[in-house]
Parts: sequence; structure tokens; C-alpha cells
Amino acid sequence: MVKIKLVRKQSDYGFDAIDSNNILVKTDSNLENGGQNYGARPMQLLLTALGSCSAIDIVSILKKQRQVIDDFTIEINGEREKNVEPALWEIIHVQYNLEGNIEIDKAQKACILSIDKYCSVAETLRRAGARITWEVTVNNNLEI
Repeated sequence: MVKIKLVRKQSDYGFDAIDSNNILVKTDSNLENGGQNYGARPMQLLLTALGSCSAIDIVSILKKQRQVIDDFTIEINGEREKNVEPALWEIIHVQYNLEGNIEIDKAQKACILSIDKYCSVAETLRRAGARITWEVTVNNNLEI
């Protein structure tokens, strides 16, 4: 069982979320709703979780294939449903940018396996109705 404790720290909506390993994440609402930029917005954290979960998968897969990753960045863009509450993620696009001695076909396969098979966050978002697309570049060469 996972345990997370939230403690209000700043103004009305600024919370520290602390897990059982004493890892801290700061959260807050947006400025329009009274937040103070104390921490990340909860819905942004879902996209962060998607990127983190997928990154772990991809690094693990590529390491097993003896690919050398010198640098790895992920950019995620998302659009939420309009004019509804709650507004779920509707469209999410993930851009993987890998640098190193990496074969493009292995990078593509790692991304496919992550998004379609291994990443629990991706599956959670899909089951909530989100459409997830992705593309990968290796050493600045775009492959889809």
C-alpha cells in the first residue's frame, strides 16, 4: 500500500505531499483560483508522472539493449476538456529527445513498449479517455 500525507504549508492551497520514503512534492492551485505558485498543479503532476514513468521504462529497455544514453529530455503538451468539470486530459503529446550511441529503431521500440505496454500512468490516462501520441528524436533526427 502506498501512503501519501499532505500538509497545508502556504496560504489556502499550498501543500507539501510527503510519501512513506519522506520524498516531498509541493502542490498548489493556479493563481486564478487563489494559489500562490507554491508548487505544481495537480493536473500538471499527472503529465509529470506520465513522463517520469515512461522515462524509467525507456532507459531500462535501452540499457538492456546496451544503448548508451548521454542525454534524455521529454517535453509533454496536453489539452484538457473544455467547458466541463472535472476537465480531464483529452489530448497528450510526448516528445522524447535522446542523445547518445542509440539505434533509432531501438529507441522507437522502447517508446512503443513504454506507452503501449509498460507505463501504468499512460494506461490510467487512456482509460480516463486521453489520446496519447508521441514522437522520438535521436541525435536530433526526428522519427515518428
